[in-house]
Amino acid sequence: MKRYVNAGVISQEEIAQNIFSMWLDAGQIAAGAVPGQFISLYSADASRLLPRPISLCEIDREGGRLRIVYRIAGAGTREFSQLRAGDAVRILGPLGNGYPLEEKDSRHALLIAGGIGVPPMLALAKTLQCRKTIILGYRSERFLLQDFQGLGEIVTATEDGSAGVKGNVMDAIAAAHITGDVIYSCGPKPMLRAVKDLAMEQHITAWVSLEERMACGIGACLGCVCESTDVDAHSHVHNKRVCKDGPVFDAREVVL
Repeated sequence: MKRYVNAGVISQEEIAQNIFSMWLDAGQIAAGAVPGQFISLYSADASRLLPRPISLCEIDREGGRLRIVYRIAGAGTREFSQLRAGDAVRILGPLGNGYPLEEKDSRHALLIAGGIGVPPMLALAKTLQCRKTIILGYRSERFLLQDFQGLGEIVTATEDGSAGVKGNVMDAIAAAHITGDVIYSCGPKPMLRAVKDLAMEQHITAWVSLEERMACGIGACLGCVCESTDVDAHSHVHNKRVCKDGPVFDAREVVL
């Protein structure tokens, strides 16, 4: 059940250029959260009415803590980056539907993420109990790489070729001839479109987490509707709300 909480900031650090990692004391929100969900953070500036949705990077249910890792994208996230231990921020969560976690030990899961889609893969990698290959794509500077150590086989790609395979995650997958039984993914839409194509080629299921601009974050405003493949008997398309019906979808459900 989603809740409003004045969450205390436990710690915050800049882990790459304009990329910040924040641990929050989030109590019951943490207790009910699952990988793939997000929280909405509210600005202390009354002129910024809309909250900022940020994916969960780590979930500590027993300790009541949440970790978010985000990029400064505007005034709101810049404000959050200035918070320090002992400060508080109003949050709403957990929001959205997370990744399905029923995979068995015998399955081989591919976790594919690009850019700021990398953080939610960490919570998922720590939760899934099966063989995992984790494919991470970056522009240049890599972040969270140490956190993924020991959670599965790690393959990286950088657009500038400074580390790993030069190119994107699909280049890395092709170079290593990677195949699996199921895909979990988060990142920009062109990447997710390529992931969907890969899943169709390999005849496996792909779960994709969509990145969309949101307003209310709870499905009321219809500001984050995405095109769906769900068509009824009268040829009516039933589009999806990313914040409420997602952000995680079976790739076959949505038009990318």
